[in-house]
Amino acid sequence: MTSRIFQQQDTIVAVATAAGRGAIALVRLSGPDAFAIAAKHLRSLPAEPRVAHLCDVLDGDDKLDESLVTLFPGPNSFTGDDTVEFSTHGGYLVPASIVAALTGSGARQALPGEFTRRAVLNGKLDIVQAEAIGDLIDASSHVMQRTALGQLDGGLSRRLLALRSDLLELEALIAYDVDFPEEDDGPIPRARIENTAQSVLTGLGQLLSTAPVGELVRDGAVVVIAGPPNAGKSSLFNALLGKSRAIVTEIPGTTRDALEAVIDSGKWPLRLVDTAGLRETQDRIEKLGIEVSERYLADAQVVLACAENAADLDQTELLIRKRTQAPILAVRTKYDLVTNGDQTEPAVIPVSAETGSGLRELLSAIDTVVDTSQGEIPSDLPILTRARHRKALEFASDEVEQFLEAWRAQKLPVTVAAVHLRTAVSELEELIGTMDVDDVLDRVFSSFCVGK
Repeated sequence: MTSRIFQQQDTIVAVATAAGRGAIALVRLSGPDAFAIAAKHLRSLPAEPRVAHLCDVLDGDDKLDESLVTLFPGPNSFTGDDTVEFSTHGGYLVPASIVAALTGSGARQALPGEFTRRAVLNGKLDIVQAEAIGDLIDASSHVMQRTALGQLDGGLSRRLLALRSDLLELEALIAYDVDFPEEDDGPIPRARIENTAQSVLTGLGQLLSTAPVGELVRDGAVVVIAGPPNAGKSSLFNALLGKSRAIVTEIPGTTRDALEAVIDSGKWPLRLVDTAGLRETQDRIEKLGIEVSERYLADAQVVLACAENAADLDQTELLIRKRTQAPILAVRTKYDLVTNGDQTEPAVIPVSAETGSGLRELLSAIDTVVDTSQGEIPSDLPILTRARHRKALEFASDEVEQFLEAWRAQKLPVTVAAVHLRTAVSELEELIGTMDVDDVLDRVFSSFCVGK
């Protein structure tokens, strides 16, 4: 406890932008002594808050940089503490030298996620919103970006707080009925308590129903490119990706392992997987690659069955159907080489990695399959994108369900049955962060980058 209070009273500093050569870098300084420490390295501290001022940043008599310096007095700052931001020239040396000077004057190097953690501890954000910041930084698709922004805006938090409020009201009704059974209004109707509990259970169920879609939004729908060797799978992978990741040659069996990459189709993030060609082989290494392909096929959301001609395509679909339950899209590759007399079937998508024809239609078809098999992205509900959210809501839902069973059976004292409601409330409070749980904070911020 003492060490945590001590750390919270530290003034922390870090470079908040990515390392490397660039035009601008941001050095963030936050804590109770932020203004005093910054003043030691400026000719004069800017008088006007939240306005950028051009200042020389000094270390003794040495000038480190000419930077834009902005003051954010607490509590009206991101962290809730006094904060100073230095917009310096980029690169490695300039921001690092400023951090070194500030640490020499009493600041401490920030830990990963420590700025956001302080925002949570100071009541500027809840834990779900803090996680949304991490999701926004890691977003690899537009839908993940929109989902993270919705959570940062408090969409999921408000829904969870509303469910918590309903549970607290339910606890209050039960307490009133137990403590004041002879009041003029009479006992609380049992149906009222049952209906309220059922409403909470329904609300929890609605949120939980978004978890599968949330997993796809976060990790991407697994789209496996499968087919015989030299069928153009790697060329298709590279064409969809927009750059060369897979080695493409005319030698069958070049791909010995699975290659993964995430692309944004416009609606869903897609985890493209280029796999080894499916065939009988005595090559030990190629066999291992084919085994990897089969594991990916078993876990796929969509499989692209690729072949150069109709006969190979039929055979490829038969081989794939033995290895997966996922929907299969038949893809005729190298279609730029097809003569006019060799037309493809209507259900087959013709593509050419060489010319780019058919790629847009293929992505549209993949989106349609994912919509059909996984469900549309809900527009009126926040989406659960983390396993922590899902587990907490599953636990809370189970507790409310146990309360309902005990209430209907009337085999337990009301005060004992109500323990399930108290446990559900505690689970939601831990999820949102309305109660201070150090190990939860440690888990949440362990994956954050330094400076955020």
